Amino acid sequence: MEIPNFDIQQLVTSAKSLFKKNESVIGLDIGSSVIKVIQTRKEQGRAVLETYGELALGPYGGLDVGRATNLSADKIVEAIKDLFREANITATTGSVSLPLSSALLTLIELPMVDDEKLAKMIPVEARKYIPVPITEVSLDWLIIPKSGGEEPKVEGEAPKQEKIQVMIVAIQNNVLKKYEEIITKIGLKDVSFEIEIYSSIRATIGRDMSPMMFIDMGAGITKIAIVEQGIIKNVHIISRGSQEATVALSRALNISVAKAEKMKREIGLLGRDEEERNISSIIEAATSYVFTEANRVLLGYQNKNNITINKVVLTGGGVLLKGLPEYSKKWLETEVVFGDSFSKIETPAFLQGVLTDAGPEFSVAIGLSLKRLQESS
Repeated sequence: MEIPNFDIQQLVTSAKSLFKKNESVIGLDIGSSVIKVIQTRKEQGRAVLETYGELALGPYGGLDVGRATNLSADKIVEAIKDLFREANITATTGSVSLPLSSALLTLIELPMVDDEKLAKMIPVEARKYIPVPITEVSLDWLIIPKSGGEEPKVEGEAPKQEKIQVMIVAIQNNVLKKYEEIITKIGLKDVSFEIEIYSSIRATIGRDMSPMMFIDMGAGITKIAIVEQGIIKNVHIISRGSQEATVALSRALNISVAKAEKMKREIGLLGRDEEERNISSIIEAATSYVFTEANRVLLGYQNKNNITINKVVLTGGGVLLKGLPEYSKKWLETEVVFGDSFSKIETPAFLQGVLTDAGPEFSVAIGLSLKRLQESS
């Protein structure tokens, strides 16, 4: 099934992803609090960084930096144009993120049938899981490759009908319409869309095919995905993000949100003296809910599927809080690492330190640009 400008993809890189042309492309991540963009080109089989930038959206909605917003299409267009000008973006083709919060991902099991029958079955099955009329969403799906061997046959038992797992993805049509309007107004000519969690995982997964959890913390929400063999198997949204700590500090200390955001970034969870430790304790209390939920999802998935997840990858701007990796290890009791998305592209040597630190924040934008480069190969 093909739907214009909306697709999900298997994330395992194949030989055909070697790049052939020198066309520049962009990855545009339209978040709730920040817009990020990266421009790359392909050169000798590698993605090469040309330019990148980010811009806070709070001021465009009359809010402080770091706050999540719900801007109109025109306000988002204004912000993107400002960012493109500041970052010197010249490409007119690329990929753009769609918010996971406006999508529904669900894994279902169906009989193994031919593609024609499957295309008829999926919309019917999807109605059972989508809480709005099917005409209000665009559907896409991905057949999940099998892992492991075949189930043993029992002598004398009738053969079971073979089953397949299908990831169904539905995105609201009004969201697609809004994003298409934005793309038209900023002058991009050839654009594909992708749900942000797929882009983030593409930029960070590397060659590790073991089961792992991704925690992508934004300002307003946190996205969690369980990935096996490079394929998303489970998605969970937590309706809290990094701005919870900022607001908590602002209220507890009776200071402006802008000052609280600055304090959060400077001190984080690593307060040194008594005053700073008090600040860190407020941040920790506001952050604990996210990791309580993440741990619940982790344990629940492991128990249900009888597997062990030995690695958690942190992405998104919210995870750059000082001391968060160490803090999250206590909750999740497993290896926790930052997603180093800039390692997937060639970058200037003098910027490597800065870009490594910024890797979690730009994972979606980088994943989008890699998607587009792969499409043009």
